[in-house]
This record gives sequence, C-alpha cells and structure tokens, in this order.
Amino acid sequence: MAIDRDDLEPRFKFEVAELPEGAHVKECYACGSCTGTCPVSQVIPEFNPRKIIHMIMLGLKNRLLSSDLIWYCTGCQNCEFVCPQDVNFSDVIKALRILALRDGYVDAETLGEMGKLAVVNEKYCVGCLTCVRVCPFDAPYMEKGSGLAHIEPVKCVACGICVAECPARAIELKTSEDVKRFASCEFLLSREL
Repeated sequence: MAIDRDDLEPRFKFEVAELPEGAHVKECYACGSCTGTCPVSQVIPEFNPRKIIHMIMLGLKNRLLSSDLIWYCTGCQNCEFVCPQDVNFSDVIKALRILALRDGYVDAETLGEMGKLAVVNEKYCVGCLTCVRVCPFDAPYMEKGSGLAHIEPVKCVACGICVAECPARAIELKTSEDVKRFASCEFLLSREL
C-alpha cells in the first residue's frame, strides 16, 4: 500500500499523546514485543500493534481511524507486561477509539452493526441497573431523566456480559467479523488435536 505525502498528518502522534491513554505512544521504539504477545495478531495477522504504532508515528490518521483495525483489540493487556517502554498498547488503542468517535470516523450505530458495541433496545429496557452493576468496564450508564441504560462506546469491549445478564433481554450484541475468525480458528485447532 503506497503512502502519499498528502495522506500524512505529522501532528497525529501529538494528538494521540495529548490524550491520557496515549501519553506514552511517542516512547515506543518499535521492538515488536507487543505484537509477539498479542493473541489477536496471532489470528488476525493484519492486526499488528507495532505497525499500528508505526502508522501513528507516520501520521496516517485518516487511514488508521477509518480502519476496523482499532476495534479488534480485546484489551487483554498482555502488551502491558512486555513493553520495555511502558507504552501499553491497549491504552493507545483506547486513545485511537476516542479520536475516531470524536472526529466522526465512526459512530455508535456503526459500532453496533460491526458487533463492537452492545446496543440497548429502549423498548425493552426497564432501568433495573443490572448492566451497570455487572459490567467490569463501566460501559453501561443510566441516562439522566430517561431511566434507560446506554452504553459508552469507548468503554465497551463487546464482551457480552451485559447481554447475558440483562433480565429483560434488552441488550443485543452482533457477532463481529473478528470474533467469527477467532471461532473458526478454535474449530480448526480442535480438529488438529
């Protein structure tokens, strides 16, 4: 994939670093430890943390923020324990997600369609707070005045806990393409054993 000079936004790395989640991104020296320990990159080779950080440093803002790649990270934080520079790639991904939502590269509806965001069906939500209590990521919240649950797109990791626990069955989560790829990989591995 060729890089055109017009595609480069040199301030992009500073924009990422200005967010608390991306504060250490410029300290990365591309050793690749994050990629070596990333379970997602083992199944989805195009998800390569080292290349994603390289894209940030080059200033490929439009290409990166409009890509599905930033939504593949599971937030497992394996990268946090191996990074010699304390960059914490999963936090950098959060920063990229914040920028993508803030700058209009993606919206909550699109994330729901991609299977990257749990979606509350307001017709069935009874405001019981179960989703708020069970979510380890603090993604669900109650909208003031409406008594209905909503999901914060940046915090939701599409784990499905709220879907399973909702007594009113008001929360839905589509199966994402990367989850389908993980499932097919598990099936192939189980057949080899």
